[in-house]
Amino acid sequence: MKKILFPTDFSEAATNAFVHALEFAKVVKAELILLHTFEIPVYDSQFFPENYAAIYSSIELAKFEMFKDEIPKLRAIAAERKLEDIIIKHRLMDGDLIYNLKNAVEEDNVDFVIMGTNGASDWTKFFTGSNTNSVISGVEVPVLCVPVDAKYKKIKTIGFTTRYREKDKKELKKILKIAKKTDAKVKSLYVRTSNSDVSDATIKEWEKEFADENVEFLVLPSDDVKETILDFVLYKDIDILTTITHKRSFFESLFDSSFSKKISKEVQIPVLVMHED
Repeated sequence: MKKILFPTDFSEAATNAFVHALEFAKVVKAELILLHTFEIPVYDSQFFPENYAAIYSSIELAKFEMFKDEIPKLRAIAAERKLEDIIIKHRLMDGDLIYNLKNAVEEDNVDFVIMGTNGASDWTKFFTGSNTNSVISGVEVPVLCVPVDAKYKKIKTIGFTTRYREKDKKELKKILKIAKKTDAKVKSLYVRTSNSDVSDATIKEWEKEFADENVEFLVLPSDDVKETILDFVLYKDIDILTTITHKRSFFESLFDSSFSKKISKEVQIPVLVMHED
């Protein structure tokens, strides 16, 4: 059985993403591992010689009680969606989120990470800023990022961005397997800029190789890659956008600058980041 790691801070963004995680677990026949992390403040023991240990114990206990109180709420959500049969396990860990997440992925042999993001939340740093390279490079499994306002709906169309590299084929095949389980169509997009080096022969080769699959290949000429992808998502009714780590700059732009505002207001769909082998 596959495993999905779901980091949560029990925020609105995380709770919304939990619904996506449940539905995705149903599709790929996976169990969910809920991860909640917390950082204990650093105290100087010389100023707290007698109750130094008690301070840490009380913080750990408080976090445990909060964690214990929140779990039934998530299980109630699963029951409401008639997904109570999905196995849900738990991890409560102290320390840095990124460090613990990487350890959990390795120790539990996780297949996917699914988590919610909120523009005003520290969780967005998981994907942007100084943590981007370490997380996207360090977690060697697909990561599904779910914006707080992206309400779950049945997946009918999966967008896949490609540069027609040979290694992209392996990731496309993975997406096609997921698409089959949801009866979804895959729409593959290549934005041909004035500097593009992909030949028509390569594109035709791909079309021939995947002729028996439910995938449509689109090639759109433009030097404005981000706007073209946005239009692709909007006008092709994309439910999930899939990108590969070599498009990290685009992924970062989903949560940065003016393009972020367009994504948050006009699109609000989950983004699945695949990793090259």
